[in-house]
Amino acid sequence: MPNGFPPGFLVGVATAGHQVEGNNVASDCWALEHTPDSVFKHRSGDAVDFYHRWPEDVELTASLGFQALRFSVEWSRIEPEPGEFSTAELDHYRRLAATCRERGLRTFVTFNHWTTPLWFAAEGGWTSPRAVDRFARYVEVTAAHLAGEIDWAVTLNEPNVATVAAVGGGGVDGAAAGDLGKALAHATRRHSAGADVFRPMMLWDGDQLGVYTEAHRRAREIIKSHGDVPVGWSLACVDYQAVPGFEDRATALRDQAVTDWLEVSRDDDFVGVQNYTRRLVGADGVQKPSPGAPVDELGWELYPQSLANAARYAASVSRRPVVITEHGVCTFDDTLRLAHTRQALEFLAAAMADGLDVRGYLHWTLLDEFEWFSGYDVTFGLVEVDRQSFERKPRPAATWLGDLAAGRARL
Repeated sequence: MPNGFPPGFLVGVATAGHQVEGNNVASDCWALEHTPDSVFKHRSGDAVDFYHRWPEDVELTASLGFQALRFSVEWSRIEPEPGEFSTAELDHYRRLAATCRERGLRTFVTFNHWTTPLWFAAEGGWTSPRAVDRFARYVEVTAAHLAGEIDWAVTLNEPNVATVAAVGGGGVDGAAAGDLGKALAHATRRHSAGADVFRPMMLWDGDQLGVYTEAHRRAREIIKSHGDVPVGWSLACVDYQAVPGFEDRATALRDQAVTDWLEVSRDDDFVGVQNYTRRLVGADGVQKPSPGAPVDELGWELYPQSLANAARYAASVSRRPVVITEHGVCTFDDTLRLAHTRQALEFLAAAMADGLDVRGYLHWTLLDEFEWFSGYDVTFGLVEVDRQSFERKPRPAATWLGDLAAGRARL
């Protein structure tokens, strides 16, 4: 164990299409960014141009020493109109996956990472009775085209995040000054037809657990029909902890936000755990971090034990192996990022030494990114990106974590 982890343990990095590719103009998110009363601080624009510069980024990832790269395929690029599939875009993602594998990087391919095609949202998004069939059709075409180049598949990224946010904190970061209701109404007038209401990914009410579970299970079977690869979904796994005396309340919140979703994973090959923080639950539900507690730039408490705690809980409920599909620190202070990551991995390694089955760790994120509502005011990036020249500069945390992956460094 040259790096403190068992043989075969993967250390890599994660990305997401809309956040790094740029110009995802046929997506629901792009449309919502461009409405009056937008809740986004910035428009995604060129992002960091990963769409064109991915060969450079794959080479950088491999040269740093990492063993895996997680990326998402953008549904709106592949199917810009209902039933109209782009061979050129499918080939683009196949080249990306194939190049990763040629450079020795395992591919973690996410089929849906928080964005859907504009036309899908205009049909009512996931509230439409056609939604699961639409998603399954897209997965069928994409999985068939990428067959042989996928090492691990993630069907849906954090489908429970709206529930996590609803019970209090730890979900999507805070919005800018804007009015979501007015923004959605404008998008409906501009893009939807008939009685359908414009419903972007995650921003809808209804049986999210039921709909996403059906979509996930359909996608899992389709992906497996095109190759014997591990399939799961990734979940936002906040570490909920009770203030003494409020254990029942903490359990109820955790069940709603996490447990019910983890139970779905019992039929999967693995469960993707995405953890950034803990949340204390008291008399009024989820509390803000205690005064004086260290926090990141989104106001989330920096509690390095939360990663191992979340992984343990996920494994206990799902009864499946765990992959840490996201974990990181929202900060421009790279010294803080490196220290917090090291501490979190030390706790994770100790849990694994006690028998916890974790197959890999993917740090969020490789590059400075479009961080949804917060835009470009914050970052989780291991690599600094100049958004004018698009020059990439690895931060010290990138070098250290890459050395750890390659066995050149220890915890």
